[in-house]
Amino acid sequence: MIELYLKYFKIQLASMLEYRKSFIISVISQVFSSGFSFLSIVFLFDKFGSIHEYTFRDVLICFAISFFGFSISECFFRGFDHFAKILANGEFDRILTRPRNLIIQVLGTKIEFQKIGKAITGFIALLMVLIFHRELLYLDKMITIFLMIIGTIVIYANLFILKASITFFTTQSLEIMNIFTDGGRDLAQYPLDIYKKWVLDFFTYILPMAFVNYYPLLYVIGKSNNLLYMISPFISFLFIIPCFLIWKIGVKRYKSIGS
Repeated sequence: MIELYLKYFKIQLASMLEYRKSFIISVISQVFSSGFSFLSIVFLFDKFGSIHEYTFRDVLICFAISFFGFSISECFFRGFDHFAKILANGEFDRILTRPRNLIIQVLGTKIEFQKIGKAITGFIALLMVLIFHRELLYLDKMITIFLMIIGTIVIYANLFILKASITFFTTQSLEIMNIFTDGGRDLAQYPLDIYKKWVLDFFTYILPMAFVNYYPLLYVIGKSNNLLYMISPFISFLFIIPCFLIWKIGVKRYKSIGS
């Protein structure tokens, strides 16, 4: 499967580099567009100093991890985000006839390398935090931050798969799912307990984003010494199970575009 995906990766990259200037401009525009989100946080803290007892450093960690994780998943799982088009034009019928893994084939249909621009902004923001706040460089905190990034990628990747799976039942892609992808990214720029309690409860018990954003953050910034918070991003891997099951049900339900 890895070999097949690498072939898709090389093909998509080669096609992207055929228009290098356009690609570079797209990446730069992504950097600047996400940079404005960063500036909004800067201006906010310049005015108010803190939010719900969270400092600029604390929120910048959330911002960096949210943007980095979302952009990586958006880059490599874009095929699922555009799955409605794959169904509508009959391309999924061709995918089903090939004796290869369906998920790998859908992944290979679209890789948007220009989305790396957002990841660059997130990486720079995280690097700034680590440079100016050396207390975060302890091994346990670095491991927690790494797990937060991996968990964030896993959560958003599975949300894209879930969005594609629902398309089997609705034919058209549901825009409401963007509330949990784009909207979730924007909400996760800040610690989730600054919102209403039901928001934190929802992102804890329904969509486990709090386990990769809020709880491990408390450990990183020293608001909690609970070691379970350090490893809580592993909960994101459990989110794979319901998303994959819904995908399998949708594939079994599919009757081809011509039926």
